[in-house]
Formats: sequence, C-alpha cells, structure tokens
Amino acid sequence: MKELKNGQTEFTRKRYNTVSTIYDLMEWPVEQLWYKKWRQKLWQKIHGPKVLEIGVGTGKNISYYPENIQLTGIDLSPGMLKLANKLLPKSMGDSVTLREMDAQDMEFPDNHFEEVVATFVFCSVPDPVRGLQEALRVTKPGGRLHLLEHMRAEHTFLASLMEKLDTPIHYLSGVHIARNTVENVEKAGWNIEKVQDLTAKGIFKKIEASKPH
Repeated sequence: MKELKNGQTEFTRKRYNTVSTIYDLMEWPVEQLWYKKWRQKLWQKIHGPKVLEIGVGTGKNISYYPENIQLTGIDLSPGMLKLANKLLPKSMGDSVTLREMDAQDMEFPDNHFEEVVATFVFCSVPDPVRGLQEALRVTKPGGRLHLLEHMRAEHTFLASLMEKLDTPIHYLSGVHIARNTVENVEKAGWNIEKVQDLTAKGIFKKIEASKPH
C-alpha cells in the first residue's frame, strides 16, 4: 500500500480503526430501517464482470454480492477490513479480493473495471472529488458508478444546521454530513444519469453515473 502522507487521510483511517469494533452496533438502527433494503436493490443492478467496491468497511454489502462477478473491495482501515474478511464465505474466495487501499490514490491501472460501487463512503473520503476522479480513472469508458450517499439537506434551515454540526461530527467520527456529493460526482468528470431521493429533504440519495466514452 502506498504511504499515506495526507494528514486528513491518516486522521480518517485512525477514526475508523478506533470505531471498527462497535461500528455495526452504532449503525444497527439505520441499517435495519433503511440501508439494508437500499443495498439489496443497488446490488441487483451490478453485473460486472469486473467490479470495484470502494469503502468495503465491515462487509455490510458482502451478502448482496452477485454471483459471476470478479469483485475487488478496498478500504482505508485495516480494522474494518479485518471484520469484512471474517464475513467473506469460502465459496467467494476465487471471485472476491479485499485490499487495504486509499480511494484517493488507487493502485489499479486505468480503464480496469466495468462498474464501481460505494455505499455511504464519500462522506468520509478527505478529498471526495479526488476519490471520484480516481474511480473514474480506473473505470472503463462507458463503465458505471453506483452510489448510496447521505449529504447536505436541500431544505435551507436544515442545510445550515448540518453545516454548523459538520466539523464537530467529523472530529468525533470521521464523517462529513454537509457535502454536495452530486456536484462532486459531476466535478470529477462523471456523466450523471440518475439521482433518486431515498428520503425526504434530499439527505439520502442513490446516484448513477457513467464514464464518458
């Protein structure tokens, strides 16, 4: 793995290492209420054959991985990856590889994957546009990006509140709650194809995009 020189990146890695053992417990309510069903629907659209999952975390998507794909999952935190590896069935051993890697500086060649997936990840990547540019680089022309993300609300008062809370919440958890992820996807060079609001106020969205030919 390339050396992590960015201070924010190192901060994020340490934060996720620290909370890795209680992360699933922390997210259990929202996972049961919303995330589970959103993950399942998203992965039903993934056909590969070569797929990259950015921010595999504790492996919450593993049970939804489709058959007949070659999947590489990356995460910044070795603590999170250790838990994900425990969930990986032996039957997936030849088709799934999990690696410690920085989404902002990936070690894959250009134009390598047909599809890239990330679920609730770009709220914590220190430089989200750079991470999305890296995702674009390693995706083949015409390849697709699938995101589930939470971001700054569209409602003015709520958006203002989220911006005020963003810094303390980031310090405690490594997560930013007031990002404009749809704009970041466009800034990185992706063609936005579909944005679907999953909850009121536009906080949770599903984003589908493609790499220009």
